[in-house]
Amino acid sequence: QVQLVESGGGLVQAGGSLRLSCAASRSIFTLKRMGWYRQAPGKQRELVAAITNSGSTNYADSVKGRFTISRDNAKNTVYLQMNSLKPEDTAVYYCNGESYIGGDYWGKGTLVTVSS
Repeated sequence: QVQLVESGGGLVQAGGSLRLSCAASRSIFTLKRMGWYRQAPGKQRELVAAITNSGSTNYADSVKGRFTISRDNAKNTVYLQMNSLKPEDTAVYYCNGESYIGGDYWGKGTLVTVSS
């Protein structure tokens, strides 16, 4: 089992920045891929960004050029730097860890609200 705890959400004005953190209870090397998902009210959860153990990243088209995912293996932490935030980025952001043997781990989420 892996516990994932998100932090860093909050209220920010459009154009502002936030950095989300996801702290894992054990080495993130034991997980194939770490990702950030988000779910806005009335919408399905969607992948925002992901990073593999080798450092490969992928992003949703809507956040490319604005968001950056990174990892600190020594701290067992994954980050999501969010710049140039827009009201449509408002959502609950969830950290996800994908297991090598199947299955996923999820954090409880952190709310990001972007005011116009």
